[in-house]
Amino acid sequence: MTPLDSPQLIEDIDARTKLAGSNKMELLLFTLGTNETFGINVFKVREVSPTPPITLTPNMPYGAEGVISLRGSIIPVISLAKFIKLEKIPEGLGQTMIVTEFSRHTQGFLVQDVDRIIRVDWDKVKPPENMLAGQEGLITAITELDDGRLVSILDVERVLSEVLGEKPMPLMPQIEQTRDLTVFFADDSAVARKEIITVLDKLGVRYIHANDGRDAWDKLSAMAKRCNTDSHPLREQIQLILVDAEMPEMDGYVLTKNIKTDSRFTGIPVIMHSSLSSEANRTMGQRVGVDAYVAKFDPAVLADTLLTFLKR
Repeated sequence: MTPLDSPQLIEDIDARTKLAGSNKMELLLFTLGTNETFGINVFKVREVSPTPPITLTPNMPYGAEGVISLRGSIIPVISLAKFIKLEKIPEGLGQTMIVTEFSRHTQGFLVQDVDRIIRVDWDKVKPPENMLAGQEGLITAITELDDGRLVSILDVERVLSEVLGEKPMPLMPQIEQTRDLTVFFADDSAVARKEIITVLDKLGVRYIHANDGRDAWDKLSAMAKRCNTDSHPLREQIQLILVDAEMPEMDGYVLTKNIKTDSRFTGIPVIMHSSLSSEANRTMGQRVGVDAYVAKFDPAVLADTLLTFLKR
């Protein structure tokens, strides 16, 4: 399969920036040797290739097969099937490798086969039911293809966090303030929510949260309606909104667009907090009006960005 950083596909990625505000995304479909179909956001994929020779290294976490040299860089290689502990893993699994880049890290994911790229509406991407989440919570969303097949979207941010470990939380001064400050945040990743809450707790800031974009917009709309009824501006109740880019039901771009085109949210900055840290994604955020774009997972940078806006 052609590497996704070829000239033709770079042109396609430029075109994908126009998806901002359309509540659509593109998924690369792949299998792990079972009847299940999995998907990963194309923006996280650099290329797909046959798996090169892997160098074994000691003390690697379960699921990490070793490392490879890729254009002068040493990157870890992870067997997704082993990591999520799939049953009945076939022999010879891992002949294909998806090289991914997100959260400022590059890594290879071993898979069985790569199918194709599809475009889906985020409102057709649903959070998994608790009983279907499986794989110890590593499935973050489910969508359905036209032929009736279900596609499981893995929480690759959590996979990376467990392989590489979490960054130590830096020391943070609490904000000197004469009033309570509240941040509203939305993120479907349990790993991201944990980090955000830890940062906000260390800053001494209150928070309200939602687990997906639709839930966030429903909660924010209800809050805005109450404040409008009571003749109080919403900015007195929440001082900042933090949104993820990729979320079931409604993505962060549409959520931001809704907020920025609604006068009830005037004066409340919106920060996008995403593992999609490329310039293309920053451009997409700017198009819908985000006030800042922060790449996951760096608690120090997140804290500094929050402080910049909360001290205003």
